[in-house]
Amino acid sequence: MPSHPLRITRRVLVVDDNAAIHEDFRKILGGNTESSAELLAAERLLLGEAAPGVARPAFEIDTALQGQEGVARVRRALEEERPYSMAFIDMRMPPGWDGLETILRLWELDPHVQVVICSAHSDYDWTEVVARLDHSDKLLVIKKPFEPIEVLQCANALTRKWDNERTLRRQVEHLEHVVEARTQGLEAANKQLRHLASHDALTGLPNRVLLDDRLSQAVAHAEQDGHSFGVAMFDLDRFKVVNDSLGHRAGDALIKEVAHRLAGVARGTDTVGRLGGDEFLFIMDRLAKHEDVEHIARRAVKALELPIRLDGVDLHTSASIGIAMFPADGKSAEALIANADAAMYCAKQRGRNNIQCYAEGMNSATQERVKLESDLHQALSLKQLELHYQPKVDTKTGLIHGVEALARWRHPQRGLVPPGEFIPLAESCGLIDGIGEWVVRESCRQARAWQLEGLPPLRVAVNLSAFQFRQGNLLQMIREALQAAQLEPRFLEVEITESALMSDPEESVTILEQLSRMGVVVSVDDFGTGYSSMSYLRRFPIDKLKIDRGFIAELISRADDASIVRAIVSLAHSLRLKVVAEGVETSEQLNVLRSIGCDQYQGFCFSPAVPAAQFAALLRESQQKTGPAPDSALDRTYSKLAYRPPRA
Repeated sequence: MPSHPLRITRRVLVVDDNAAIHEDFRKILGGNTESSAELLAAERLLLGEAAPGVARPAFEIDTALQGQEGVARVRRALEEERPYSMAFIDMRMPPGWDGLETILRLWELDPHVQVVICSAHSDYDWTEVVARLDHSDKLLVIKKPFEPIEVLQCANALTRKWDNERTLRRQVEHLEHVVEARTQGLEAANKQLRHLASHDALTGLPNRVLLDDRLSQAVAHAEQDGHSFGVAMFDLDRFKVVNDSLGHRAGDALIKEVAHRLAGVARGTDTVGRLGGDEFLFIMDRLAKHEDVEHIARRAVKALELPIRLDGVDLHTSASIGIAMFPADGKSAEALIANADAAMYCAKQRGRNNIQCYAEGMNSATQERVKLESDLHQALSLKQLELHYQPKVDTKTGLIHGVEALARWRHPQRGLVPPGEFIPLAESCGLIDGIGEWVVRESCRQARAWQLEGLPPLRVAVNLSAFQFRQGNLLQMIREALQAAQLEPRFLEVEITESALMSDPEESVTILEQLSRMGVVVSVDDFGTGYSSMSYLRRFPIDKLKIDRGFIAELISRADDASIVRAIVSLAHSLRLKVVAEGVETSEQLNVLRSIGCDQYQGFCFSPAVPAAQFAALLRESQQKTGPAPDSALDRTYSKLAYRPPRA
């Protein structure tokens, strides 16, 4: 037996002064629906017809003898949120309201209810009645005595119409709410976009766009009124150290605090904005005398002197400040910014944490730096970069165990540009990633080329910048470089500075583990100059520690440095790590390193960094003197992952 159709209950109100009529409506609309449904289902089963999927309505009947009572029921139904779908209303119900008055009052409360007028009288002008009610789309008229089918058909049609209209109203209301919410959201988003277009997202200060506008206005007003104003360029000193040692979140927090303090120094007519990175521009408008600009700048310096506590550390920050005056140092916004920047660069060269006012000739150094940066952008594509190789030598045997690849820039006019000049420049202008990738690829290619020439296999070491180490494509880049050169991973060593590792130790552990599993050797460069925690050093899957050259330079003359080097060697060996000393210049330094057990060294004591062909000749000459190094001499990986015993 198929299941019964779904039931939908709709509420119907009957308003008639004859109680017998109420019973008639109940019989017609509220009859034995269960038995009827069963008979209908049995009939369809005999005829082999499928049961209908349309829900069959059931009617809940309420009655009223007078119009006032009927309207009261409608009011109560609305309060209970159970409104009537339709109402059958008698036209004459003495002594109270007639049907017309009842319908008008009812629609004042609920204009959506469908109405059927029931009347046995023919003395009404129904056209006039319908016109007066003005709801012809919700109104039907049937004459008494009526046929049950008329009542049933009216109930089915009008309640379904009421239900459809109600569903449609809800959908329209929902759409209106959605449109309203989205409109408000768009207005808020547009407001935020307008703000972000002219303000720095991190600090909320005016950005370069708004600063250019404010500076242009200041120039126009100064020209019109004949007053002067100053522009001060602020650049935080040693900001990169904070980023490298404490991480970028700490760097952002520092920038926000500096912005807050500089804004606190500004007067009502001044503007403080962030140009980007750790650079701020301070427009000091309407100055009474020239000395005022320096006075405001000194107040800013004093505001920055108070320590800033980040991650439990008190940071003492300072800024190099360059000042340019209108109209003496420039009559356009561009000239003022350029000259203030030149003065700031001069302040950095003179020891940082000081104020310099622009003077003629200052911008020549800035222009030179801009020209060098422009040339550096083309150096890679013009193949002006090359690698020089410095041997890593065993302190006991004198065997060459490896080599470090060091980038050199052969400038067409300047000749060889020292890495100390162009590497920081590449980092500041965003070129270090491309240069670093080239160094890795070229080092792998050259190491494989030496092997194919018949030279003993040597491990080549490359330096990774902090930015490169945090790039998401580091592992893929190294893997592709090894595959392109057909070089085994064990012949590649990556060197990462201690400060770069400690900027985010947890992330560093993950990256180092992936490098070590690949088979690449990992060294910690410049060890002893950062903020290492012994617990993290124990967790890092590293192979070597490279002692910073600063300790080696004073190894002979300072007992403290010798003690530090001895402690680093002891610590490394206890952790099963190799130790490399860099910057070894004299045989006396080498003898001390040999006596305290340092494994390898590199420096001018053996050889400076030389071009690839010269290094190959140096390696052949070394082989003739000491003999070929056995393969076991290629220092094997000592990382945590390498010597970790397999699980049972």
